[in-house]
Amino acid sequence: MISRRKKTIVGVVVNDKMDKTVVVASSRLTKHVLYKKQVKKRTKYKVHDKNNQCKVGDKVLIVESRPLSKHKRWRIREVIEERV
Repeated sequence: MISRRKKTIVGVVVNDKMDKTVVVASSRLTKHVLYKKQVKKRTKYKVHDKNNQCKVGDKVLIVESRPLSKHKRWRIREVIEERV
């Protein structure tokens, strides 16, 4: 059996209205193909939050997991920074 490291991503919680699920947005900078300018891109992930502990604005570390539902493929490993 081959073991591999699971991907981890740091992002910010943008939605917490679902039960045991939050939406986490992760941003990255890429270069525009034609104009060569830095462009900020955002990817949103649906993340499993077992204890409903995360609130909007929290900075979290997420880790990939097995499919938990149709769209959920990530779990929260830890809350890095809570929004005050």
